[in-house]
Amino acid sequence: PVEYCNIQMRNKSQMNRQKFLSVTQQIIQQTEGDTKLEMPTINLDEEVTVLATVPEVVEALESCAMTWQKLISTALEEQLKKVPQGNGPLAEVDLWRERNSTLSALTEQIKLPEVQKVLEILQEAESEHSGDLQIVLSDLRKHHAEALDNVKFLSTLERHLKKLTYGTGFNVVLDTIPSLMNALRMVWLISRHYNKDERMVPLMERIAWEISTRVYKVVDLHTLFKDDRAAAKKKIAEAKSTLEEWKKCYFAVRAQIEASGREQHWEFDQKRLFEKTDYMTSVCQDLYDILQVIEEFYNIFGPELKAVTGNPKRVDDLLRRVNGLISPMEELTFDPFSIKSAYDWKLIMEEFREEVSVIEEETKNFIDESFKTLRSAEAAFDMLLNFKHIRSRETINKQMMMKFNDILDQYCKEVKNVKQIFVQNLKDPPLYKNHPPVAGAIYWSRSLFYRIKHTIIRFQEVEELLASERGKEVKQIYLQVAKRMKEYEDQKYNQWRDGTEQILPLLLKNTLLTEEPVTTKKNVRFIVNFSPILQEIIIETKYMEQLGFPVPEIARYVALQEEKYLRYTNRLKNMLDHYHKLMGTLNEAETKLLDDHIQELWRVFKSGHRRLSWNSLGIGDFIVQCMRAIRKFESLVHQIHNHSEDISNKLLFIESTNLFKFPLSKNGDELPEAKEFFEYVKCERAKDVAHMVRKYSAIPQLLIKVEGRVANTNTGKSPKLTSYYAYWENRIYQALTQLIVKNLQAFNAAVLANVPLFQTEAILSVPEIILQPNASEIDKMTVQCIRDCVEVTKHFVRWMHGTCLECPPQHVDEDEVITFSFYSDVSQNPLIIEQAVLITQNVHKLMASLSKYSNQWNRYHLLWKLDKGAVMERLAAEKPACVTFDEELQFYMKVAQEVTQQPLIKDEQFIRLQLAPLAYTVQENAKGWVISLGKLLNESAREELFSLQEEIQVGIFSL
Repeated sequence: PVEYCNIQMRNKSQMNRQKFLSVTQQIIQQTEGDTKLEMPTINLDEEVTVLATVPEVVEALESCAMTWQKLISTALEEQLKKVPQGNGPLAEVDLWRERNSTLSALTEQIKLPEVQKVLEILQEAESEHSGDLQIVLSDLRKHHAEALDNVKFLSTLERHLKKLTYGTGFNVVLDTIPSLMNALRMVWLISRHYNKDERMVPLMERIAWEISTRVYKVVDLHTLFKDDRAAAKKKIAEAKSTLEEWKKCYFAVRAQIEASGREQHWEFDQKRLFEKTDYMTSVCQDLYDILQVIEEFYNIFGPELKAVTGNPKRVDDLLRRVNGLISPMEELTFDPFSIKSAYDWKLIMEEFREEVSVIEEETKNFIDESFKTLRSAEAAFDMLLNFKHIRSRETINKQMMMKFNDILDQYCKEVKNVKQIFVQNLKDPPLYKNHPPVAGAIYWSRSLFYRIKHTIIRFQEVEELLASERGKEVKQIYLQVAKRMKEYEDQKYNQWRDGTEQILPLLLKNTLLTEEPVTTKKNVRFIVNFSPILQEIIIETKYMEQLGFPVPEIARYVALQEEKYLRYTNRLKNMLDHYHKLMGTLNEAETKLLDDHIQELWRVFKSGHRRLSWNSLGIGDFIVQCMRAIRKFESLVHQIHNHSEDISNKLLFIESTNLFKFPLSKNGDELPEAKEFFEYVKCERAKDVAHMVRKYSAIPQLLIKVEGRVANTNTGKSPKLTSYYAYWENRIYQALTQLIVKNLQAFNAAVLANVPLFQTEAILSVPEIILQPNASEIDKMTVQCIRDCVEVTKHFVRWMHGTCLECPPQHVDEDEVITFSFYSDVSQNPLIIEQAVLITQNVHKLMASLSKYSNQWNRYHLLWKLDKGAVMERLAAEKPACVTFDEELQFYMKVAQEVTQQPLIKDEQFIRLQLAPLAYTVQENAKGWVISLGKLLNESAREELFSLQEEIQVGIFSL
């Protein structure tokens, strides 16, 4: 009783806690989707015998057992109701694996110590629920054992089934089927559950479905005929082999089972296993036949048939008919692999075969017509021979083999055509590119001969062809033409051999070099004297030997030396190109300067021009001597050109000097005065001239260096350089002329540009408005500036005649010294005179325009031309009214205000006219008139005021 009470107390204390855990487990179970047994919520730590005597414990455990029984029964029913999810064999494997997983989880829970103890307590308590639970547990163990066994055996098939389902090509499937069938046999023998028809047949049926599906996916009639035919045929063949392999392997394994005598035979329903695959096999065979027929037609209607018949349009029309054979297959509205559509597919195939027969008849008629007008006998012959070896329609092949007589007729026409071409071009045969005349003519003749010979040799492959009467006639025609061609070749060769033996020794005696006809005394040009005839003989000799003709010994010797001659001619051409290019760099003055050196160079060339021939042994040494002399001369030319370039750079500097550098504006818009402007230009010019003179003074030193290279002296007055000194003196004159002309043009452009460079003022010099400085002064300053620009050339002293030394000053009288400079020549240049006159005219016009503009202020001339005192006296004598004074004052005040509103700056071309001084003077004059009028008004008012005051006083006294 004490233990019973303790157990009851502990159970009650754990009830609430276990209820929470139970609810939590149910939620987890529903979330995870697993079937879990709910554990009892009471304490089972005591002995089984003790717990079996406690009614509350037994009652709680019986309730738990009922829950377990219901849970396990439900799980079993759900698993047994499940079917594979898919038509393939892997779906069945997945079903058993899932069932095994679920039942294994339940079985493992039954094995738990807590569950076993509950079962022991109920059995000890002899509970009526214990037996029902044991029956359910027995079913669980039976079905779990079945699932476990099936998973184990089906796992041996899984690798093969995956290859069958997911393999990348039919080759994988073909390799898999035999091993899969052997694995099925092992499962059949060993498995306790898959050794019956009701299990094995559905599995095999699923395998057959998978194979059929693979074929169905690959063989798509909408795209099959768009693929390459070879690839499509291969695809169909592999699909058919796969379907056949399935059945073949089945019967092979079945035979093994029957032969063993120990195993249970396979007596499966073959209709379920092979009806669909057998039908698909027949459809694949039909598709393969269609592709084969199309390929055979394409073998017939190839480029050879087009070339031979000369009627490609008709061939293309037939090909379109052939292509149309597959149109019904590509436009099917039913599934050709479905047994239900077998009748429809049969109709399609019957229509296909009928159309094939029609195309065959049209092809035979076309061949009969075409072989009467063949384009090429050899091509037709090749085509006929090819039809013996390639697969095509049998009836068309037979038709082809009957056309050899037509080929002989065509060959006869070709021989006559070749004969006509030969006769028409005997005198001027067409040559291949780079072929010489004689050998080229023989090559042409032989090419015509080979054109007809090659065909008749091909005819000998069919012995009966030339043995016929027609064949013998054609052969005689061929021999006549061939004989005439051979005579033509022999004639050409004999003429060439005789001519070569006569002319070749003369050609080899030619000198290496000769002068060009356009050669002048100062510019001798040489060319390589290698006769084109000699080159032609060498080429003819090589081709004649290739043609098999014996050539003269001297011609063979020359031909063997071709590489040496080619090397010599190339070296001579390169040497002469080098020489001519070097001579082309010399101007006339340099040619005269280097005349002695050029003559020395020509003396080296003379031996090749007068003595050495193509038979000589010293050609290589001559080329070396010439190159050495050219390089020596080239070195001298380069040194002279370097000094010439230095001189040219100095002259370029002189020519590009700016002699009119203008001052920058001061304080922003403020410009220099005219005198300041021209003084600045003069000072800047003086600096530049000094620099230019230094450049000029350095030129004689460079010419003395040239003298040292050419004449081995350094005097600056070598007679050999007289013309060279004169050349550079002329270049200096041209540079100085360009210097002055460009600067005057630039100055004239600055005069005309609307950019002011200096300023002048308009002032009032009573009674006139004048410019300061005036127009005459600016004209003089401009003229002087131009004159200074031209007189820059006085600083460039001329050289003494025949030298590059400056001419010293010459004393004419006691006090007069003359320095010879370029000024006297440059200043007389018409361009310079023209530019100077043009600048002077433009400045004069500009000053006239500015004067005219400033004279517009003469409208205020009364302000300074009238005598202010006399006007005021006359006005005072008139004693005008105040209104008159007001009008006069308003007039002058308006003038003063109007002057302030006038523009005070006038920019025209390169001069800015300042009007501020003039405006100020006019304004002051207007103000002076206002002051004078004010004084007069003041005095007049004062007199009247005093007069009024006197009248008032008189009136007062009278009163």
